[in-house]
Amino acid sequence: MKAIVIRTYGGPEGLALVELPDPVPGAGQVLIGVEAVGVGGFDTLIRSGALAAYRATGTGHVPGSEVAGTVTAVGDGVEGAWLGRRVWGFTGIGGGCAEQAVVPVDELTLLPGDLSAADAVTVGGSGAVGHFGLAHARFAPGESVLVRGAGGGIGVMTVQLAARAGASAVAVTTSSPERGERLRELGATHVLDRSGTGDGPPDGYDVVVDIAAGDALPEFLDRLRPSGRMVVVGIMAGPPPVEFGARMLAAFERSLSFATFSMDSVPGADRRAVRAEQFAAASRGELRAVVQEVLPLQEAVSAHRKLAAGEVFGRLVLTP
Repeated sequence: MKAIVIRTYGGPEGLALVELPDPVPGAGQVLIGVEAVGVGGFDTLIRSGALAAYRATGTGHVPGSEVAGTVTAVGDGVEGAWLGRRVWGFTGIGGGCAEQAVVPVDELTLLPGDLSAADAVTVGGSGAVGHFGLAHARFAPGESVLVRGAGGGIGVMTVQLAARAGASAVAVTTSSPERGERLRELGATHVLDRSGTGDGPPDGYDVVVDIAAGDALPEFLDRLRPSGRMVVVGIMAGPPPVEFGARMLAAFERSLSFATFSMDSVPGADRRAVRAEQFAAASRGELRAVVQEVLPLQEAVSAHRKLAAGEVFGRLVLTP
């Protein structure tokens, strides 16, 4: 089968299209004939070598953790009823950027018949992060939300989910007025630039969902109302500065809360239930799968270059 591998960690040019043996599902696994692979910022961190756990797998690693397609084979202990079913699947540490991918049966979600594979990999991972990130922040209807770094896959889903859940205001930070207008179409009520400058609610926010982190993260503590909550769901700009803890303590009298969030902390049954609901909502047109572009698998280098250049709004998708 054809697959993308990481020949060398670093820039996009370290990716290569190769021929690999067809994978075989083990016990508790299925084999998926891949129709679409989601590509986002997390994949660029893996390719760059910034995430040590992935780099430890060595060169030759097949990236890609989110796929959609049809189950073509099952391993021991897996019901044969899965054969021929269209599914979304999470591969785990990688293996998705290929014509075939092995996925644990516990990481599958059935797809509605009218939902495309490209839309599935756009909603599946990002939508769940948005949902559980807001829940981790204890967001309630009527509260205001700021989504920092809203132009990517997680951001566009979080904006929609916050608006759909009854937020009193949904502010976003993004890199251009054009992106801001597109985010308004998805439910944003206030558009700020990357530094947070712009016409936001004058009294601040109850919740900040941060996808970027990095050195600028402490500045957004000042945007929180008393008893406000900040949740970091991504680190695309790197970890926060070492003085962040001191900044939190300096705001002691405002009773602010700070948390990180990872999908690894959510029970599998809960993840599957939320994804099934979101896939159904997307098939009804209630959630929008924002796909920037669909590219053939062999253009993985181009996809990663577009991500690195900040050219992507929503999600990029590769198709074998």
